[in-house]
This record gives sequence, structure tokens and C-alpha cells, in this order.
Amino acid sequence: MRTFKKCVAGTYRGSVRYTLALLLGASYAGPMLAAPLPIDVLQVDRKVIGTITDESGETMPGVTVLLKGTSLGTTTDIDGNFQLNIPEAQLGNAVMVFSFIGYEQQEIPLGSQARIDLILKSSVSVLDQVVVVGYSSKKVKYLSSSVATIDNKKLRDVTSNELPNLLQGKAPGVVVSTSSGDPTSAARILIRGAGTISAGTTPLTVVDGNIGGSYNPVDIENVTVLKDVAATGLYGSRAANGVIIVTTKSGQPGKTKFSFNNTLGFATATTGKFKLMDAQQLYDYQSTFYDRDPSVVNTNTNWWNEAFRTAVVNNHNLSVSGGNEKTTFYISGNYYKEQGTLVENDKTGYNFRTNLQSKLTDKLTAKVLFNGTFTKDNYANSNTLYDAYNNMPFDPAYDEDGNPTDGRTYPDWQGRDRENFLHSIQYNYSNAKSLTINTDINLDYAITDELTFSTYNRIYFGNGQSASYNDTRTKQGGANGGELYNGSTYGNRLLTSNRLRYEKDFGLHGISLLGVAEAEKSYNSSASSSGKGLPPGRDVMSVATTVLSNPTGEYEQVMFRKYLATADYNYDNRYFLVGSVVNEFSSLFGRNNPTANFYQLGASWVFSNEDFLKDNKTLTFAKVRVSNGTVGNADGISNFASLGLYSISQAASYSGLPGAAPSQKGNPDLTWEKIRSSNIGFDLSFFNRIDLVADAYVKEASSLLYRQPLAATTGYSYVWVNAGSVRNKGFEFSLTSTNIKGKDFSWETNLNMAFNRNKVLELSDGSEVFNSGASQPIAVGHNMDEWNMPIWAGVDPENGDPLWEKITYDANGNAVKSVTNQYSEAQTADSRQFTGKSASPKFTGGLSNTLDYKGFTLSAFLNFVYGNTIYNGSRFYFDNDGLYESYNAMVLADGWNRWEKPGDIATHPKPVVGGNKDSNQTSSRYLEDGSYIRLRNIRLGYSVPSQVVNKLGFNAISVFVSGDNLWTGTKFSGPDPEVSLTQVNQSSGVSTIRYPISKKILFGVNFSF
Repeated sequence: MRTFKKCVAGTYRGSVRYTLALLLGASYAGPMLAAPLPIDVLQVDRKVIGTITDESGETMPGVTVLLKGTSLGTTTDIDGNFQLNIPEAQLGNAVMVFSFIGYEQQEIPLGSQARIDLILKSSVSVLDQVVVVGYSSKKVKYLSSSVATIDNKKLRDVTSNELPNLLQGKAPGVVVSTSSGDPTSAARILIRGAGTISAGTTPLTVVDGNIGGSYNPVDIENVTVLKDVAATGLYGSRAANGVIIVTTKSGQPGKTKFSFNNTLGFATATTGKFKLMDAQQLYDYQSTFYDRDPSVVNTNTNWWNEAFRTAVVNNHNLSVSGGNEKTTFYISGNYYKEQGTLVENDKTGYNFRTNLQSKLTDKLTAKVLFNGTFTKDNYANSNTLYDAYNNMPFDPAYDEDGNPTDGRTYPDWQGRDRENFLHSIQYNYSNAKSLTINTDINLDYAITDELTFSTYNRIYFGNGQSASYNDTRTKQGGANGGELYNGSTYGNRLLTSNRLRYEKDFGLHGISLLGVAEAEKSYNSSASSSGKGLPPGRDVMSVATTVLSNPTGEYEQVMFRKYLATADYNYDNRYFLVGSVVNEFSSLFGRNNPTANFYQLGASWVFSNEDFLKDNKTLTFAKVRVSNGTVGNADGISNFASLGLYSISQAASYSGLPGAAPSQKGNPDLTWEKIRSSNIGFDLSFFNRIDLVADAYVKEASSLLYRQPLAATTGYSYVWVNAGSVRNKGFEFSLTSTNIKGKDFSWETNLNMAFNRNKVLELSDGSEVFNSGASQPIAVGHNMDEWNMPIWAGVDPENGDPLWEKITYDANGNAVKSVTNQYSEAQTADSRQFTGKSASPKFTGGLSNTLDYKGFTLSAFLNFVYGNTIYNGSRFYFDNDGLYESYNAMVLADGWNRWEKPGDIATHPKPVVGGNKDSNQTSSRYLEDGSYIRLRNIRLGYSVPSQVVNKLGFNAISVFVSGDNLWTGTKFSGPDPEVSLTQVNQSSGVSTIRYPISKKILFGVNFSF
């Protein structure tokens, strides 16, 4: 052992991998090592050299290189290089053995080789991963809470500059959905179902140990999703909807490393089963009910193709990392630009990050983290998307000279809105710019070996500007002689989190105590102005500009304060207990109830460490987890929700002067939503190849925050109250299987699924329903996203009339169901019904497969949603049975047909000019199955052999080709079945004039040196 330490320490001091080797000795490498045998002892016949790298292309110092069956060996130097002299007597059947802690040992026959370059693959199992959870780090197998961890490799298969898009389908219980393919529109995340009426459902984000923060996806090392209350509760009120912990990359001691990663791709809009009619199809259809001149078919404009384009995606990142024993650094710069598939729509982002860590003394460690992001968004013109669906193919996009036509002046324009977006977008625009800066200063001081004080501090600044301009030459700006809208925002946020931690092992007992005092103050301000009467092309307001609407402005401050105490105990790495209490204050709530207390409890038992399972070769790891506790929700309500507010406007003017009128009634008793959650879970590993994580949970939210409308006679518009309770319960699992693990070939599969059921248990004041006239009212005993509307009863086969269900009551009070062709009778309070269909999926999930063969990696990832129902509101416009003869129409989906003659059994009523008895009004007619399965990504990569790479002066070179959203299987009749699945203003599961997501083909090349 002394010989080994002398050899290694003398050459590779300062290496992280050396430190691990020094701590553990040579036991992990098999036979004891010795220093390389001197040349004067053995007759040298061959010198063998090479370089060892890991799967990411980083060189590996401290790797053991051994001639099998002998004590002859060495280790790689700081650059991952080795040199070993093999005596002639040993060359016959020489086999080289390469090993390092946490990596698979490899044996390579020497043969005639004089150089061996090798990539070592990680052997750390999922259960041995260290994750950040609740102000601390632990191995997964020792957790008592429900978490999911996704490393950067699994995140980066999909190309996006938004983390929610990268998380889609990667973790059970984490539902990611988007209502738009616009790159400036972020997806939404919902963890374990919605449990609120008017408050927010967005999970809390924690970046590098502090609440909030900004980051770029390329700088993420891993993401940990906390789902049960034992983990989330430690972060306080804003963690009621789950927690997403982002850990960014850091430098490692050793040689400075440069990485340059590049992606270039192309995107096109998905169309699914959806198709609009061309000129001949539309003419043939409309001729059945409308007298149109046959000459209109001489023009056949495809407005969809005019509106959408092949877009370009660019993503380029340069990072530098390194350091020494005391100080490490990671510096990264990123440029991202994604064109929207809709014309004149794109997102551009610039990001710069610096992570510095230094051990200032033996007791004091400091981290300084800086992240700056500048973003430019060009928003899609709303008319462009609307016209792409509804403009008629009979109208020309360009005149004879190739210039965009103006629908207002073009003779014989057929479309209702007389609008050509191609004309408008020449002059109009809507855009925004923002700059955000986050700086963290974190200090850890070891008071004793067991007691540590830490202070984590963050300051945030954000500035934003927006502008929307409608030129006087366009339809949008013509009425006011040109319009300009300007807005500006500013925000800052100060956070300090001070932590005292005590950790001690007493034989088989281990205890960790943590106390946290945290305070946060946010300030935000905004201003807006608008003007009219601007000369053509002059998008700046001046003293000559007329006020379009009065300027507005606001500023506000919000404060949070939290005290946390937690205790964590384990016995012999078999039994684990954790408990915590949280007291939190928020200025959002009324003066009578601004604070609240919450608790969290968790326990787990690693029963595979018991004697009766210790040597079991089938069940190689087994743990059961339970947790229970409470947490509060303050997310999503207005900053002055508890106060009585007045609105100052011209509407309340007196004698020509602006006046104030009541708008919001105050509620000094307004307080936190309270969520009680229980979880039971199992972590099982079979044959060290199959890992199963399964959880069942119940989550009940009470004192729900609700913006309650008030009758006009009260003098107020609304009041914020605590009202009712909602329950979510479900089951989720993740199954990871190493199907094949050979020398040159491996195959891994992961399947995750989540099942959730939602139910309203109670509403305040004994109410049975809130928002009774809405399509998704909140009603006791029903799912929060269940559809309630007139029930479509099909088409009358005799005359082609639309039919709906009608409910009346007989003399005994019994409900009598019949059908009617009068929509007014179907939409009464008695006739509107709960459909039994919901926007909430019955289950969601993802399936991935990764295959490695030598330097090639092939991965495929599918995500799926099942059992949700979408309201396809777009059909109101282009599937309207003749109401809008001046709009285009959709080609009927397979299995649909229109009524033509008596006796026809049809899905669509007889088309009539002006519409057929309100057949396109809101009803269950437009409810469709929203289930889908999508090939979210397929990727083929190749890592160039190290012997070739080294000759070029690089550490690693890899290339890849990737495809996103290449195929979707669905019954939905629109272009894209993916819609928002979060409860936002009662609009979950609605598809209206949809900006579809895009298919992407991407190419990439990555270098490190």
C-alpha cells in the first residue's frame, strides 16, 4: 500500500480522482499495485501508451492500468495519459486491465498493440446517485421522500432553451404541456395534479441552493424533482406545487478544459390529421348551400403555407472549466436563436454564467455564482395565425407585381375580414427585450468538524421593454392613423438564507440537525403608454402624438420570511427518520393571518440491508418509504389580494376629473391554502440490472384561494377568500432496465407512468358549484377539469337539424330527458350537464431506449398522454355548418360525414347560409379525445475514437443527428393534440386557433480540448 501511495501521490497530487484513489487505496482495483518496474530489473520489449477518457470525453487522471495476473501497473496522469513498459516474457497472452471507482472495469487483450485509448463507462447505479433535496445532499437509496433525478445527458436529447420542454415525459407525475408552438411561449409544469381554484399551480424552482434564480439549460448538471411533502415542505409555502431543483455545472481541479457545442437545425409546423380545403374543395362544399361564382376557383391560395415556413434553430455554447485544489471555476457563454414556424416570430437568447468556488481557509469555503441573460422576442402577429386558418383560398396573397395584396382595397375580396397578414407584417411588429442578472454569494464555515454555518445570498435585477406598433397603412393601425404601445418593467429581489447544520455519527447511529432562517424581499414596477396619429413608418411617440389611452404605472413590494428546523436520523443505514417544522410569513395575506405553521414527517427502511436479504442475488436493493405532512400555497394570487382596492379611471370621472371606484373588497382574514399530503413508496432493484421506483399518494388542499366574483349591487367586483377543498390521489412508477451490458454493446430502457384522479370535496358557504355557467365549473364531487355544457345528440336524419339533449322535470320532480333542435333549450341551467369527460388525463408517461455500440449511441424517446378530452374551439370558425360562408372550412376527418338527404345518418348537420340553428355553439359536439403518443426525440450520435481525436489536438469530438416530434399518433382532428393541462382561468384542455408545435431535424458537433 505504501508503494502505491508513493507512486500515485508523487505524480498526480491535486486530482479529484487521485484523492478518491488515495482514500480508498488500491482495493477497488483488484490486485495490489506497485510502482512501475525499473528498466534495469526487467528486459523491456514493448512500451504501451494511451489516453483514458470518460463518456463525456473528459480525460481521467488516477485510472489504474494493470497487466493482468501480475503486480505490474501504473496510473494515468493529470491529462489521462499512461505509459507502461511490458517485459518480453509477459507479451504472450498479455491482457491490460483498466479500472476506476464508479466505472466499469475493462480488460483489453494487448496483442500487437502499442497504444490503447479507452473510454470508461460509469457504473454508478441510479440508487447511488447523490441528489440535492431540502438544503442537503443525499444518495437516492437513503432518501425518505419521493424524488426524480434527470441528469444533463437525458435532458439534452431535445433541443430547446426552456427547461419544461426538456423535462416532458422524463419523470413520473410531472406533466408538461403547452398550448402553443411559439418559441416565445413557455410550456407549463404540473406535478401530481392541480389542487387550487384561483391560485397558481407552478412548481417552485431552486437554483444552486437558493429559491428562484436563472440559468441556461446547457449549464445544468442535473435536475431533481421533489414531489412529496417530506421533501417539498422544507422550502415553505411556494413549494406546495412541487419543487424543481436545478444544479448547474462546476469546475474540477486539473487541466483547464474547453468545450464547444454546436447545434443547427430546421423546423416545420406539424399538421397532424388537420387539413383545410383548397379552392375547388371549398367551392364544391359551399355550392350545396351558397351561390358562388365558379370563377373564384381560378385563385387557389394556400394561406397555411403562406403563414408557416421552414424555420432555423441555432444553439452554440462555449465553456471553460478547471482549477486547482483550492479554487475551481466554470465559465460558459451561450447563444440560442429559434425561429418560429409562423412568419415574423422568433426568440433570441444570450446567456453568460460564471461559477467560482474557493476554499479560502481550512474552515471557510466561498462560492460566487453569476448568471446574466439577455432575451429578444419577436411575437407572432395574432392576425397571421387567425388568417392562416380562416382566410379563403379564393383571395390572392400577391398582386400581379408580386406585392402583398391589401384585402381592404382589393376588388372582389371574398373573405369576411378583408385581411392579408402578408400586407400587415411588412409594417407592424410586436417585440420585447429583457435583461436579468442573478448573483449569488454563498459562504460555508466549519465551526467544528460537526457544526457548520452557511449563509446563501442572492440579488436579482431584471429590466424589460416591450413595443407593439401598428402602422397607419395597415388594417390594424388605419383607424387611428397609426398606433404605438410601449411598456417597461423593473424588478429586484433580495434573498438571504442562513443555515446552521450539525452532523454526527455515533457508532451505528447518525444524526443531522438543521436550522434555517430565510428572508426575501421583492420590488417590482411597471409603466405603459400608448399613442395614435403616427406618420407611416415612424414608430416613436412625440409631442405631436395623440394619447390613445391614459398612461398607467404601478409598483409593489412583497416579503416572505421563514424559519425551519429539521432533524434527520439513521440507524446502520437501515432505518431513517426525518422530521421538520416550518413557520412562514407572507405580506400577501391579511393582517389577521399572515403567518402559518407546517410540519413534515418521513421514514424509510432499507430492508435489503437486513440479514435475511443481505446476500440475496435477486432482490439486490429494497426500500420502503412513507411520508406525511402539510405545506402552504401562496402562489398565483395578486400582491394586494387581502386589501380593499379602488380603481382610478375616467369611467368614474366627476366634472371631467378622474375618479376612484371600489374594485376589490378587502379580506383581513385571507390566509394560506393548506395542503396535507401522504405518500408511500418502494425502491427495488433486481439483479443489479432492473430498478423500480413506485409511489402512491393522497394530496388534499383546503382553504383554497379563490377570487370570488361579487354582485354589482355590492359595489365591488370581487373579493379573495379561502373556499373549499380538493383532493388529488394517484400512483406513479419508474422502471429502468439494463437489458444488455456487454463489452461493446449496451441497451437501457426506461418507462415511467403516472395516474392521477382529482375531486372537489367541499366549497365554502355550503355551495355545490362555483362558476356555474362555465364549461369547467368547480363542483362538489366532480373533477376540477370536467366539462359541463349542452350535450350534443347528433343530427336529425329526417331534416339534417342539429340535436341536443333537453332536460325537464315532471310533476313528481323526476328528470325527463328528450332531444331538441333549439340551442336555447339545451343551454338552460337544467339542461347543461356534466359530461363525465375531463381535460385531465387518466395517465401520462414516457418511454426511452438507449443503445450503445462502440462509439455509436442511438436513443429514442416517446411521451404519451391518455384519457383526456379536448374542447376543439377552433371548429367554431371552420366547421360551422354554413354560418361563416366567408371563412375557409376544414376537410372532414375520417369517419365524419355531412347530412345531404332524408334518412342520412350523419355526424354533421345540413349546411345552411347563416348557420343551422346555432349548431356551432358551445356543446359536447366539439369535445374530442386528446390522447396521443409522440416520438418526442430520436438521436444518433458518434464519438470519434480517441486515437484519432488526440492526433488532432482534442480530448473528444462527437457528432449527432437528431429529430424532435417526428411522429404523433392521435385521433384528434386538429393539427396538434397537445394543449395546456394546467388549471389556468378555467381553460385547461382547450384548443383554439392553435399554433402547432414543430418537427425539428438537428445536426450537432461537439469538441473538447
